[in-house]
Amino acid sequence: MAELSTYARPYAKASFAVATDSNTLAKWSDMLSILAAVTFDEKVSIVLGNPGLTASDKANFVNELCGEVLNEEAKQLVETLADNDRLTLLAQIALQFDLLKAEQEGSVDVVITSAFELSASHKTILSEKLAAKLGREVSITTQIDTAIIGGAIIRANDLVIDGSVSGKLAKLAEAMNS
Repeated sequence: MAELSTYARPYAKASFAVATDSNTLAKWSDMLSILAAVTFDEKVSIVLGNPGLTASDKANFVNELCGEVLNEEAKQLVETLADNDRLTLLAQIALQFDLLKAEQEGSVDVVITSAFELSASHKTILSEKLAAKLGREVSITTQIDTAIIGGAIIRANDLVIDGSVSGKLAKLAEAMNS
C-alpha cells in the first residue's frame, strides 16, 4: 500500500532524526516495534476504532498499554499520531524506521526463498556475493518453498532477484504467449 507508506514516511523520518540526535536508534526501533505490535492486536484495534473515544483517550490508552517501555518522545509521537488519526500507521512507521536504521548502519536484511534447505557453504557464498553487490553487510534469513521447484528468490528491500525454476518457466510461458 503506497498510500500508507507515504503517510508514514514523515513520521518515520522525524522519529529517526530524534533517535539519531539522541543516539538511541536501537531503543527507538524497539519502541516502534512494540507500538506496532500493540496497535496491531485485534482487541486494541477495536478499542482504537471506537468513535466515542477522543484522540487523547486513544493516545493515553496506547501509552498506558506500553507503560515504561516508551520514553517521553515516543509518547509524544503516539499523541501526535492520535491527534491526526494515524495510529494505524505505526507498523509502517516501524518498518520505514528500521529501513532507515539499516541504511545508516550499512546493513540489509535479505530473505532467500529456495526449494530446498541451503547448506552453510551456499549461505556463506550468497552472503559474500550479495554484500559485494549491495555494498552493505548482509543478514540472511532463509525460507523453503517447494513450489518454486528449484533455484532461489532473493529479496533485499525493493530488490528482487528471481532465479527460481518456476519464475523462469513463467517468463518462458509469457514469451511464448506474446
